[in-house]
Amino acid sequence: MVRAMDITQWLSEFRELHERWRRGTLCAGDATTYLGAREELARALLSTQQRSPNPGEPARRSLRVARALQVTLDTADQQLRAMTVDLSSGGFSALLARPPPQDGEMKCTLRLPGSEPLDAAVTVASAKQQPGNVRVDFEFRRLSGEERDRLEGVVFDTVLSQLAR
Repeated sequence: MVRAMDITQWLSEFRELHERWRRGTLCAGDATTYLGAREELARALLSTQQRSPNPGEPARRSLRVARALQVTLDTADQQLRAMTVDLSSGGFSALLARPPPQDGEMKCTLRLPGSEPLDAAVTVASAKQQPGNVRVDFEFRRLSGEERDRLEGVVFDTVLSQLAR
């Protein structure tokens, strides 16, 4: 009988692959294994959050993590600075004093840890009034594969930092 791999061992191997991915030292076979493991971990975490992947997208693109990062939003008439509440490779949410215009795109600059800031176009996906502020969900538009991969890296850095070693 084949025993399932112990979760601690699996996470240890995933951490090692993730670190090699960060350094850019994964060979093609290990890169395939790593992306499969990213997907497997994302599916498991989405399940614990009682969420499903967005239709037609890999689970790793739907995975959101609580992460505070500086973001600057350029609207047609003002520049807003905020901190993200959560992040995925598809978007982020932030608390703002008032909602930005919900029609059209705006530019955002997201400060990513350990790398250059990400400049991207975003649209408002939703805005929910809360006592004293508005929680606004933003969706990234037209990200390149490399930009999305950088965001996924931050998401999985965050996941690994929150899981016990």
